[in-house]
Amino acid sequence: MELSILAVALGFFLDLLIGDPHWLYHPIRLVGHLIGGLERGLRALFPQTEKGELAAGVCLLVLTAGITTAAAAALLYAAGRIHPYAGFALETVMCYQLLATKALKTETMKVYDALKEGDLPKARYAVSMVVGRDTDALDGIGITKAAVETVAENTSDGVIAPLLFLMIGGAPLGFFYKAVNTMDSMVGYKNDRYLYFGRAAARFDDVLNYVPARLSAVLMTAAAGLCGMDAANGWRIYRRDRYNHSSPNSAHTEAVTAGALHVQLAGNAYYFGKLYEKPTLGDPDRPVEYEDIPRANRLLYVTAVLALLVFGLVKGAILWGI
Repeated sequence: MELSILAVALGFFLDLLIGDPHWLYHPIRLVGHLIGGLERGLRALFPQTEKGELAAGVCLLVLTAGITTAAAAALLYAAGRIHPYAGFALETVMCYQLLATKALKTETMKVYDALKEGDLPKARYAVSMVVGRDTDALDGIGITKAAVETVAENTSDGVIAPLLFLMIGGAPLGFFYKAVNTMDSMVGYKNDRYLYFGRAAARFDDVLNYVPARLSAVLMTAAAGLCGMDAANGWRIYRRDRYNHSSPNSAHTEAVTAGALHVQLAGNAYYFGKLYEKPTLGDPDRPVEYEDIPRANRLLYVTAVLALLVFGLVKGAILWGI
């Protein structure tokens, strides 16, 4: 168990150092292929009715999470049988691949660089790589808000939540979380195709992220103070606006970010050509500016380091009976 803590910590720092290089095949792509294959098979197997799609969605959830977790555990077991340090090395790599701190910064700083150059088409393309909304008609403010929002939201989904599950149960539990989170991102839409089929994955993802989203908000508020931002206003806006979202979890870190930066985020957005009316987060104390992108990334990094320290200390105290 002590080696597991060390594997998580080393994986965390590998992520900060290396990120997700495009030449390295990411294991979550395999999970995506698994989800796609299972979806096709289950849709053919179950009737295309409300009950049939709900049942197929439950099967998708169970099979994807079960196969992914079992595969990770089996690989670790096999490596550990070869040598304990082989298992440790593999778990370190697995932990590194489940975290996305540097990837979030790298991809959103591409948006920042394009905006700084005044190249809106380039900025729209860069932000389209990290958000799900339509970006073709976004102006500079819309592009900046989209980038800041994705950093804020994914601080929880892409960093703090997987880090928490890794600390609790090592790489297998981390892969369990990422399998569910990947399912939600692929099938958790409230459209004609996935309204029933994706419901089980979306609801279970909400359950898994309930605690991490709230821990992330607390840690981000502390990080805002360490970054010289307005932590008190971040906490105030969090308390006021954290449920201004259709998801029970997504607005928590976005609300803290909006308050800490004294800007207004969220609001209406287009997805697949359709306008979705959404409430705003924060107050428009000042206009959003492209410098808010590196500010959001500083908040991300400090929040991530705080999470590693807090989770590591708590697990160490439990293991050693302190």
